[in-house]
Amino acid sequence: MNFPLRSIRRYPVKAMGGEALTEVRLDERGLAGDRWFAVADDDGKFASGKNTRRFRRRDAVFEYSASTTADGSVQVQRGDHGLWLVGDDELDADLTERMGAGVRIISESDVSLQDGGEISIIGTASLAWCAEHFGIDADPRRLRVNLVVETHEPFIEETWIGSTITVGDARLRVVERIERCRTVDVAQDGATAEGRLLKPLTKAREMSLAVYADVVEPGVIRVGDPVATA
Repeated sequence: MNFPLRSIRRYPVKAMGGEALTEVRLDERGLAGDRWFAVADDDGKFASGKNTRRFRRRDAVFEYSASTTADGSVQVQRGDHGLWLVGDDELDADLTERMGAGVRIISESDVSLQDGGEISIIGTASLAWCAEHFGIDADPRRLRVNLVVETHEPFIEETWIGSTITVGDARLRVVERIERCRTVDVAQDGATAEGRLLKPLTKAREMSLAVYADVVEPGVIRVGDPVATA
């Protein structure tokens, strides 16, 4: 079966707002440039909406958005308060002031900045189901997903787990469901997060929504490409 790819979204800096794309290359780690940078503190923990072994909750990170310039640089904006390129000392100073701790933007090195999978995927029917059953604003930006696929059956993307799918010139292997956290109930990336999502999602779906996929064969994908399953 074929399902149209409705949208592509990349997050150049982990936890910050992202950018809508019409096309992108998939490399061996996911969308080229996705989550290549993160805000880190002196303990090496990354700014996020939760506290874990890797992350430290710093909700101020959601005030920022990141995008890629024509020459491939990454710029960061905080509303109308500033616009900087990653690497500018002024950006790290602003992040430090807003977060009340010494932080800086770092790039990926030996430690991956990705989460449980390389690419995240959600079907439109799954979002519509959540909106109907939970009475929420089911904006996919609440989930920080990379790919939104036009579907007609809720959670059909979960039936792809263990299978290989083709998107544009690339091939992906769908590996697992994504367990959500409190971040889905935080206003971010231009989404207002109206209505609580995590609590009903926990009760109805074991906290899971969307799936992770890993890149099997790199290639270019474009909005409108068919997502083909076996």
